[in-house]
Amino acid sequence: MLAKYCDIVGAGAVPTIAKIVYDSAHPHGRDASREGAFGVNSRLRFDVTVPRRLGASGVVLRIAHDGGADGDIPLELGDYRDGADCYSVTLDLSELCQDGDSGLFYYEFLFLRGWQTLFTDSVNNVDFELTASSASRFRLLVHSADYKVPDWFGRNIIYHVFVDRFAQSGDNLVIRDGAVINDDWYGGIPQYAETPGGEVANNMFFGGTLDGVTEKLDYLASLGVGTIYLSPVFDSPSNHKYDTGDYTKIDPMFGGEEAFDRLIAETQRRGMKVMLDGVFNHTGDDSRYFNRYSKYADTGAYESMASPYFKWYNFREYPDEYECWWNIHIMPRLRHDREECRRYFTAPDGIGARYIKRGVSAWRLDVADELCDSFLDEFRESVKAASDGNAVVLGEVWENAADKLAYGARRRYLQGKQLDSVMNYPFRNGVIAFVLHGDGHMLYDILTEIYASYPRQVCDALMNLLGTHDTERILTVLADADTDIMTNAALAEFRLSEEQRNIARKRLMIASVLQYTVYGTPSLYYGDEVGSEGGRDPFCRMPFPWGREDETLLAHYRRLGEIRKTEQVYGGGDFKILEYGDGYFAFERSKNGECIVTLLNSGHDEHTFCVPEKGKNLFTNEYICTDVTLGPMEFAIIKKAGKIDDV
Repeated sequence: MLAKYCDIVGAGAVPTIAKIVYDSAHPHGRDASREGAFGVNSRLRFDVTVPRRLGASGVVLRIAHDGGADGDIPLELGDYRDGADCYSVTLDLSELCQDGDSGLFYYEFLFLRGWQTLFTDSVNNVDFELTASSASRFRLLVHSADYKVPDWFGRNIIYHVFVDRFAQSGDNLVIRDGAVINDDWYGGIPQYAETPGGEVANNMFFGGTLDGVTEKLDYLASLGVGTIYLSPVFDSPSNHKYDTGDYTKIDPMFGGEEAFDRLIAETQRRGMKVMLDGVFNHTGDDSRYFNRYSKYADTGAYESMASPYFKWYNFREYPDEYECWWNIHIMPRLRHDREECRRYFTAPDGIGARYIKRGVSAWRLDVADELCDSFLDEFRESVKAASDGNAVVLGEVWENAADKLAYGARRRYLQGKQLDSVMNYPFRNGVIAFVLHGDGHMLYDILTEIYASYPRQVCDALMNLLGTHDTERILTVLADADTDIMTNAALAEFRLSEEQRNIARKRLMIASVLQYTVYGTPSLYYGDEVGSEGGRDPFCRMPFPWGREDETLLAHYRRLGEIRKTEQVYGGGDFKILEYGDGYFAFERSKNGECIVTLLNSGHDEHTFCVPEKGKNLFTNEYICTDVTLGPMEFAIIKKAGKIDDV
């Protein structure tokens, strides 16, 4: 790993640090310099090359378990080569973890210069500068030896369906009491609060159903989709269903149990998977568990302190003062510190395992930061047992999940016992910065830090998203139309101009190429591939524009899906950034001797990329024999010569 130039030392005097890991797959060692997470049974060697010009008399590794005391380990001086001293130290990670099978550590290197000590300072867990005092340390994540993530998840393209707004099916819609039906699929406006975050009934439905999803499986297959991620489907009075009424029932307005079983059967026949949205941090107040409005036969916690569900909630003053999610009174929070509540979801016959046995392949856990460790430990164990280890548990985490602090506590999501992967929101931030503002440096730091923080198997299964039900539509974001400062009333009427759409479309093509070719797996929010637009919730949840698709974008996404499914490098291939800067970015994916390079120009000027080998542009089918010059908002996906097949 190459250190950045720093004013403290002169050019040519900055050390380099390399990591070699020894494990069961690589007993003779492999270069892991750009990684930072390893199995507990591994040994990790640091090789530090120190130019004599630095004037260092020794090197020390200072390392601490998260929250623990520092320990100093002197490095051993070895060879002298090309004007530099070579130091090394090897860590046995099982000894480092002492009695545990995983752990999180922070470390830095000290360069002793007699009158002055210099410290490494890293912003992305790989690259560093030297500073006169201790600053940002490197992160070392040690995970359990048996931590495996099913590889089917990383190979699949994910399609995120908001059920009520995706597709209707026939005239047999079951309408629940209190529901308001909006018959204008193409022009109807969802309910919205007067101000962002204000109360809204969310009882307006457009009539999408699970049978509607089933009837569109051919369409999803044409995009290369392998995993369908459904917004919550359990019984609930709202259109979004994040206020669950009954976890044991599929909502009748979505088609009920039979429609759910039809979807599962048809996806299995096609080799597709289904991922459910698990909203287990809170229920609705209108639920069989809380039953504030006495609509359910069960005696709810709100109705009686003798209710079997009373201890599932935290009442401050019974019955009207209770703990809620973000103080939203319709979403009373569950107490998973109470075993009877927690085990309802995590027991071998609990909600998690029940739907896995019914044919579901994965769970996305809503607000994972608010679920306690014991819940996550038990939930993953139960769904793995129910699926012979093949089910996936993914968490909603908006920041770096390797050392996430939530409510003052460090989380251990990726140490082998809790989550298989997470939603990659940092990726979204980096892509938007690059595409809108040409910030290749921010994108580099984000992609580098995540790859150097998470276990490799997690990196290969990251849910790379550009939009969700919680964010503005990516096309609207990339139009840069200042919609974030608009009122809800203005957003309800706002539409992009043709000029804005044309610009945003070009930017989205660049963004989607990144999404489909970096490590991890792309997650496509319904309608993004056909140019759906909209501001913040609820305007990002408009019905899918069947028959009015942006055909240019749709063809682009279909081609990306074809490339993604055909080329083996996108199934867990190595990742390496080649060059980056203001408005340009290049990286390669490689596996089993094959190599594909992605080149992107989001700037206002041409940029020429160095391509030392001949190859074929998989998007245009043109053969490349020289360096590649891309104009503004252009990209290329080049398969290097030697293993080129027509796709």
